Amino acid sequence: MENVTPSHYIVLSLCLFSIGFLGVLLRRNLLLMLMSLELMLNGINLALVTFSRSSLNLDGSIFVFFIMTVAAAEVAVGLAILVALFKKRRSVFSEDMNVITN
Repeated sequence: MENVTPSHYIVLSLCLFSIGFLGVLLRRNLLLMLMSLELMLNGINLALVTFSRSSLNLDGSIFVFFIMTVAAAEVAVGLAILVALFKKRRSVFSEDMNVITN
């Protein structure tokens, strides 16, 4: 059986980031776009933890802690904005959002 190396984690991180990036580009639902952004952040976090573990220091892990804190705040604010937009526009699709109010 093969051992798991840091390159395996980097490939997984790249896959997570790519799926999230494609989700942001291809999805029209703003909630799914937020979820795709979270997936991208998790891919970045996995890469940072991998580099931190392989270099035997805690710099990357501490940075991940701050990224997770900002991501939690982003989810709270993003969901609040989505709820407000849904109450006003009755839709959470990006093509229904414009700056001109009716």
